[in-house]
Amino acid sequence: MCIALLSTAHPAYQLILINNRDEFLHRPTSRANWWPTPHGHVLGAQDLARPLHATWLGITRQGRLAVLTNFHETSCEQAVGKISRGAIVHGWLTLPADHAMTVPEFVGDLVLSTGMGASASRLQDIGGFNLICGQLGSGGKKDKDGSAGNKTQLAILSNREDAQDQTAVADIRGRTIGVSNTGLHDRSWEKVILGERLMEEAIAAQDDDDDDDDDNEQSKEDRLIRRLLAVLSTDTLPRLEGNDADNGVEAYLPHLPSSIFIPRIGQDLAEEEGQARTDTPLSGMEMPGDRPRRAYLHGVYATQKQTVILVGFDGRVRYFERTLYDDEAKRIPEGEGDCSYEFMID
Repeated sequence: MCIALLSTAHPAYQLILINNRDEFLHRPTSRANWWPTPHGHVLGAQDLARPLHATWLGITRQGRLAVLTNFHETSCEQAVGKISRGAIVHGWLTLPADHAMTVPEFVGDLVLSTGMGASASRLQDIGGFNLICGQLGSGGKKDKDGSAGNKTQLAILSNREDAQDQTAVADIRGRTIGVSNTGLHDRSWEKVILGERLMEEAIAAQDDDDDDDDDNEQSKEDRLIRRLLAVLSTDTLPRLEGNDADNGVEAYLPHLPSSIFIPRIGQDLAEEEGQARTDTPLSGMEMPGDRPRRAYLHGVYATQKQTVILVGFDGRVRYFERTLYDDEAKRIPEGEGDCSYEFMID
């Protein structure tokens, strides 16, 4: 039950994006890094469970950004499509650095099921998803209305919604929007409503910090990241009676929409099944078949990664990722699973 929260409400940033990746902990996933050649302009973690080694979240040196959440299904098996949903994000991020495709053109390809990569296949074969994709500006002053003067483009769409009903976000300052595993206009999920409110409060608190001239900009930014991580760590999941054997992940499915953060739930069967999650550098090796192995769709489940992306009006990007569990599904002490990157959009 992943969640992505984005905001254009901060006076110092054209965009803030925060994300929790909730996943079975034995699903092999790399930590965030610059990708191998020929996609060295892409920054993000990679899902190693499918041959494509795609991602749910990433950004490029040219300012292309994408994050995808799966649609909520009634069982774990129904959530798996014939084609990796990460292929959509992969298709946008791995465009050549000098490619001129715009956000509207990319979205149009998806809607019409034509064009490059995953968009050439029927969207219904991919499985339900919500997608945020954008092109962020490399610098420039804000326009009179407060919008980014560098022509930032951002779109939100879903293959479970009316394809014509897309939401433009970044051309309107002061907005905070949450996207999870339900319809874009479904306001019944508590985690989305709570996440939007808490993110707005974190940004407002940062505005107060900006009045303190004693702190340097790096300290203020680090404090903002800590506040945003606190938003992502908000745990309101009700605990069910019984033990792990009685309360697997599917028993919790009806309750997952209530909590931004998902604590460790379910029973870890990795030792019994001889399976282990591999959180290792990419080797380029691919597993046969496009569907992930069945073992990755069961067992212990939790918020696996937390990501904060800050993009300034000058085109400066700060990418922060916190990995919460190691390759044996054991909790990593706070701070030891952190990585941070900074760069300027070309």
